Amino acid sequence: MKITHTEIYKFSIPMHPFTIATGTMSTAQNIFIRLHTDSGLTGVGECSAFPMIVGETQATCYEMAKDFAAIWKGKDPLDIDARMDELHVATSFNSTAKSAFDIAVYDLAAKHAGLPLYRFLGGTALKPLETDITVGIGTPEQMAKQAADFVQQGFRIIKVKLGKDAATDIERIRQIRSATGNCTILRIDANQGWDYDTAVQALKGLAQFDIAFCEQPMRYWNDHLLPTLRKWSPIRIMADESVFDHHDAERLITADACDSVNIKFSKSSGIREAIRINAVCEAHQIPCMMGGMLESRVALSAFAHFATAFDNVQFYDMDTCMLGHKVDPVIGGVRYNGYWVELPDSNGIGADADPGFLSGLEQVVV
Repeated sequence: MKITHTEIYKFSIPMHPFTIATGTMSTAQNIFIRLHTDSGLTGVGECSAFPMIVGETQATCYEMAKDFAAIWKGKDPLDIDARMDELHVATSFNSTAKSAFDIAVYDLAAKHAGLPLYRFLGGTALKPLETDITVGIGTPEQMAKQAADFVQQGFRIIKVKLGKDAATDIERIRQIRSATGNCTILRIDANQGWDYDTAVQALKGLAQFDIAFCEQPMRYWNDHLLPTLRKWSPIRIMADESVFDHHDAERLITADACDSVNIKFSKSSGIREAIRINAVCEAHQIPCMMGGMLESRVALSAFAHFATAFDNVQFYDMDTCMLGHKVDPVIGGVRYNGYWVELPDSNGIGADADPGFLSGLEQVVV
């Protein structure tokens, strides 16, 4: 089997503004690709550029995708290791752009094998995937109202974006806990927004509110301070922006710097490296979370397959396309049954983009 050509789209999805510690996004700046082969099989992939975290934009991903498509033209897509190694040799970093191509070759390989992706990855059975739902940064009153609305809708797990000054962040959680009651599971995510002293103050002040864990309290360049922070912190620490690959995971875990790790394909360059990250974590008895940026249900379907295939993935932050996407440009794919994420009954990832939506987008064929 050989790749004949690749369709590349600026997969822009309008959304209500969503704010985290490092900035606000008003459009999901995604890229969608479709690999075509001489066998007639196609594979699809998607990535979501989040420049404040990964350092890539939709424009840079679009240009890199053209280069990647040219490198792969005429090559065997089933040799996933060789194909991904070519991209890593061609350019350093650019993990977000690479992740769309990684997802596409895994989709294609699973279709070729006649298997849903989770079984192609070694999974044997479906498992329940209960996602959290995220409250973006706003005033304490606004955030508490949104959290209470989510509880009314049936959500049991709420993830709260923090990362500003400690006193206001503590007040945000105080009001949210008061509005949601003690039965709601609260997770917090500082998105690198605190420095060390602020993290100390915030985590101490937040301990009284029964927080499940805190994602990425400080900037990645403060990783050397994470072991000390973790030792006394009353709240468990999850590494996110500090872990892009399995080398990062090994470094943090052996330093006793985290209790868990958030895997995102846009950081890991896709499924292949995510498998390696999870393997390192599992060897050290460190559970993982499956997370994402602002992807549609195309990439979300790949997330759900990955989470299903690996038992060490125990937490699910797969609410990305519920976070204010104004349109759903996807055919097939995972579905939300309340707060449960359900896989499609089809081979590969089981999702594709709506041709009508694609027709109006900037696109190129390589």
